[in-house]
Amino acid sequence: MAETSIEWTDTTWNPVAGCTILTAGCTNCYAMRMAARLEAMGQEKYSGLTRKSGGRAKWTGKVTLDWKALAVPATWSKPRLVFVNSMSDLFHTDVPREFIAAVWDVMEATPRHTYQILTKRPDRMRDILSASEFRVLPNVWLGASVEDNRVIGRIDDLRHVPAAVRFISFEPLIGSVAGANLSDIHWAIVGGESGPQSRFMDPLWVDEIEAMSRRFGAAFFFKQWGGRNKKAAGRELNGRTYDEMPISAQSSY
Repeated sequence: MAETSIEWTDTTWNPVAGCTILTAGCTNCYAMRMAARLEAMGQEKYSGLTRKSGGRAKWTGKVTLDWKALAVPATWSKPRLVFVNSMSDLFHTDVPREFIAAVWDVMEATPRHTYQILTKRPDRMRDILSASEFRVLPNVWLGASVEDNRVIGRIDDLRHVPAAVRFISFEPLIGSVAGANLSDIHWAIVGGESGPQSRFMDPLWVDEIEAMSRRFGAAFFFKQWGGRNKKAAGRELNGRTYDEMPISAQSSY
C-alpha cells in the first residue's frame, strides 16, 4: 500500500472505501477529495463513492469492500504502523460484521504490524467488539474522532471498547472540548483542519487538550495547525513539537 504523509503512522491500508457525512467534522473531509481524484484516475474501487455538490466532492454513501486488499499486510516483511481505512470507516453501518471479522483475522495473523483503527462510530465499534469472537489484539489500537463538544460522548463509547490501546483524534478540532474525560484513553492526537475551506482552530483549545492529557496520563501528539497552507503553519505548539506515542509503541518504533 502507499506510504503516507500522516505524521503519526507509517502507511495506510484500505480494505474499505467510501463513507457518509455524519457530523460537522466530516464537512471538509480530505478523503472525499482524494476519492474523487482516484475515480478520475480510473481506479474502479472508488467509482461512484462521491458526487459533485457546490463544486466540491461529497460522499454518496456508497461503500466498497475490497476483499483483495486483505492479502496486503502479509506482504510487508518489516513491522509497520498501519492506519486502517484512511478512505473510510471500518465501523460504518454498511460494513458487514463478517467483513470486520475478516479484517480482524488479518491483523491477528500479522502481529509484527501495529494497526490503528479510527472511527466516528465508536458505539458500533463497542457493540461489535464486545462479542466473544473478537479477541483483544495487542497490536491493534482503537480510536474515535472528536471534533468538538457536540460529539464528546464518543469518548465514553470508546472507553467501553475492549482494546490494548485507545486513542482520540481531535482532528479537525473546530471547537473546545473542555471538560473531556480522558481516563482509560492512552493517546490524544490534535490537528487543525487543512485545505481551501479549512476552519479556525483556537490555540486555547489545543492547550486544553494538552493539559488534560497530562492530567489523565495520555500521550500527546500535536499533528498540525492546518489552514490553507499547513506546511507553512507548521506543527510547533508553544515553541516545540509533540510527537508522543503510547508506551506500547515506544520500544518498537
